[in-house]
Amino acid sequence: MTNLSDIINVLPCMKSGDSLIAALEVLPGYNPEIRNTDTSVRLMALSDLYRVYIPSQMSLEIYSKLYLALLRSMQKKGTKLAVQQQNQNYRAIIQQEYSGIMGGSDSFTIIGTSGIGKSSAISRAINLITENRVIEADNPYTHVIPCIIVQCPFDSSVKGLLLEVLRKVDEVLDSKYYQNALRARATTDMLIGSVSQVALNHIGMLVVDEIQNVANSKNGKSLIGALTQLINNSGISICMVGTPESSRFFESAIQLARRSVGLQYTTMSNDKYFQDFCKVMFQYQYVQKRTEITDGIIAWLYEHSAGITSVVVALIHDAQEIAILNGKEILNLKSLNEAYEQRLSLLHGYIQPSISLGKQTSKIKKKTPISTVMATDNKISDDCLSIADLVAKAKNENMDIVQLLKSNIPVVEVAV
Repeated sequence: MTNLSDIINVLPCMKSGDSLIAALEVLPGYNPEIRNTDTSVRLMALSDLYRVYIPSQMSLEIYSKLYLALLRSMQKKGTKLAVQQQNQNYRAIIQQEYSGIMGGSDSFTIIGTSGIGKSSAISRAINLITENRVIEADNPYTHVIPCIIVQCPFDSSVKGLLLEVLRKVDEVLDSKYYQNALRARATTDMLIGSVSQVALNHIGMLVVDEIQNVANSKNGKSLIGALTQLINNSGISICMVGTPESSRFFESAIQLARRSVGLQYTTMSNDKYFQDFCKVMFQYQYVQKRTEITDGIIAWLYEHSAGITSVVVALIHDAQEIAILNGKEILNLKSLNEAYEQRLSLLHGYIQPSISLGKQTSKIKKKTPISTVMATDNKISDDCLSIADLVAKAKNENMDIVQLLKSNIPVVEVAV
């Protein structure tokens, strides 16, 4: 028999170090013989690339943050304060008298650039933390869902978010909170009381994804206020996940900034993790001609992904798909460049390949001069010939114009 006050003992032990990395990692099985099978079979198996998950430092931090937040929330279940809050929530529904007894500020954010794997890291962490989809307690008899994930409505509707929480609870517990709320035509104030009561009894932690929607909506501050009231009336932890766009919203007022303390991430650098990630992804080849990854390919992938792992996966996936369909059957810089030009054209404005001096890591995409003359005027100084004079001299004396320019003015050669 499990008492509600002892429910934290049901949670799996917190992992760390190598055991945590091994538990988070997902590497689908791969048989090299598949490269000799039919085209349709290889194209279907190619989607396994999207199932690969290699934990980064961000993954470990998110796991720890979510585990401790859930632990704090579950510790409040079944306490004397929780019983008092249940009574207050009942009065809130019937008499519209709000009083947060449990209080607390158990909200935090996970903010990061789109595509770096925030949602995947949260999903993997929650799957590891909540081995039991539902925790059952006998004294008093109740069911607790360790974590509920909802998306912030595109219009930041408070009522829409509250109804979605009830609908998610109904999906797991087979209850009828959502139907009853619709039937009663509950107002937003009544819904806050109802959802607080449901969260207090049945929810361990609430994750609100796409929280950046509040930044461009007139209802943004109202929704954050409703979440704050939900925390005070239920004692659960609330995690808000979004892109850097939401940071500007939370920084606009101190009461919002208090709710946004948490983790922040940007695109990754070309470090050992990124290189290992590319090497693992390159092992999943479904083209007939197998190739090995090189330092040049890794550098090209970084330049053309801006350090965003989801773009790397898309490039390797689409490059193989194109190579299989056009019969070239090889994964190399040429096929990767075709995928970048044909499939990722909408991202070119956000992913600009970095300028690298000296070594060129990608194929030339168009016929343009590879030399850029860095000058602010036609003449560099009074003692130096003009650019037009240097060009004329190179033609008359049959000299290399690049070398002649280098000897007179600063010149930087770049790969384009």
